[in-house]
Amino acid sequence: MNNSTNNSTGKQQLLDRRYLAMADIWAQNSYCKRRQVGALLVKNKMIISDGYNGTPSGFENNCEENNVTKPYVLHAEANAITKVARSNNSSEGATLYVTSSPCIECAKLIIQAGIVRVVFSENYRIEDGINLLKRAGIEVIQVEI
Repeated sequence: MNNSTNNSTGKQQLLDRRYLAMADIWAQNSYCKRRQVGALLVKNKMIISDGYNGTPSGFENNCEENNVTKPYVLHAEANAITKVARSNNSSEGATLYVTSSPCIECAKLIIQAGIVRVVFSENYRIEDGINLLKRAGIEVIQVEI
């Protein structure tokens, strides 16, 4: 690898850690008690959307009942993707930074949204989502923050 490739790789790794750290801070907006997850959609070094896990707009900010997550709670990735869909931006070619690896349902949304890269910090308990993303040719990277 030549020096400029090393520099660009190192710079990308630094950016990945920084965006993940920002997603981690964004997760603190979640009202969920069991697990707080944050997500950022980045394209051309600009944050085009963000999300955290929680209830749909207009619902009470209470994610759990009897320590069980309510079935209508949205994941951080879904919130970021639907938020960008309501804007003038496009997620085509974007990178998704998320504090937890995507579940299979979010992986399907990521594929359909045209996201080309997913960077996450913590593993979700099931790896179906990661396996589906890789099968779709999406670059998946785990980074410690």
